[in-house]
Amino acid sequence: MRGRTCLLLTAVLMAASACGLQSGSPMVDDVKPGSIARGEPLKGAHLTVTSKEFTEQLILGAMMGIAFQAAGADVLDRTGIQGSIGAREAVKSGDADGMYEYTGTAWITYQGNSKPIPDPQKQWQAVHDADLKNGLTWLPPSQLNNTYALAMNQANFKKYGTRTLSDVAALAKKDPGAVTLCVESEFANRADGLPGMEKAYGMSVPAKNVTQMDTGIIYTQVKKGSCTYGEVFTTDGRIKSMNLAVMEDDKKFFPNYNVAPEINTKALTKWPAIARVLDPVTKRLNNTVARTLNAKVDVDGEDPHQVALEWMKAEGFVK
Repeated sequence: MRGRTCLLLTAVLMAASACGLQSGSPMVDDVKPGSIARGEPLKGAHLTVTSKEFTEQLILGAMMGIAFQAAGADVLDRTGIQGSIGAREAVKSGDADGMYEYTGTAWITYQGNSKPIPDPQKQWQAVHDADLKNGLTWLPPSQLNNTYALAMNQANFKKYGTRTLSDVAALAKKDPGAVTLCVESEFANRADGLPGMEKAYGMSVPAKNVTQMDTGIIYTQVKKGSCTYGEVFTTDGRIKSMNLAVMEDDKKFFPNYNVAPEINTKALTKWPAIARVLDPVTKRLNNTVARTLNAKVDVDGEDPHQVALEWMKAEGFVK
């Protein structure tokens, strides 16, 4: 769900020119086909993969590159581009051939829509159809949905017993002092953040009960119980490592940010096997997998590429 900030066209052009697309290094993993890539259908291809710079994206970018290598392609690694715009522009222009992107980011940030589509498959279809004219083809999506949520520590979970955002709204009405929030400043002011959530759920949280802070601090404050609920991202590894309880968005208010491969259409036309190489990997991705892998990097300090490689081998996708 990352990278939602809307940028002016000049910023887009600056990002595209400043993101280091002339750099990159060959992926040299010694991998062979497992359950995917049999027959090396991409042998002879020279493909470039990219990603944004945060942990989940680095892992996903590595997965794509490893899959391509197992299928016989020579792969150039240009993962880790700062911000959303640069990575997308690289795929759009053909400087890169593919990346894993989020449907909500495309729908809202790139395609300029303000109202998300509640059904994740319909959201993906709308993004897919709209981006064809941009020379981009979206392959089928995963269940991995990196969107907003509220979470609490286990002590507060046992104390209040809330499981859904409707429960939180009921608690705020019954006991206003019980619902204190730690949130980012952006979430506090976005239509698809706190104001919209309160409206959708009939929730009213007094301003004195809302504390704005940086993302990383939110997790530690929630764990300590300094605030009852904190704004989190649903695939963040710290949810698992801190054993936080995530509230279900039972009214489906927050936009869907499902991950799916975003491929340069010309590259896909030339190498149509890209789709069947990636499809099994994408289908295996979900929030549980993402939290586990993200935690290996953000909590345990492991290398994102190595985490991706070990997972691909453990799943039997490559050998």
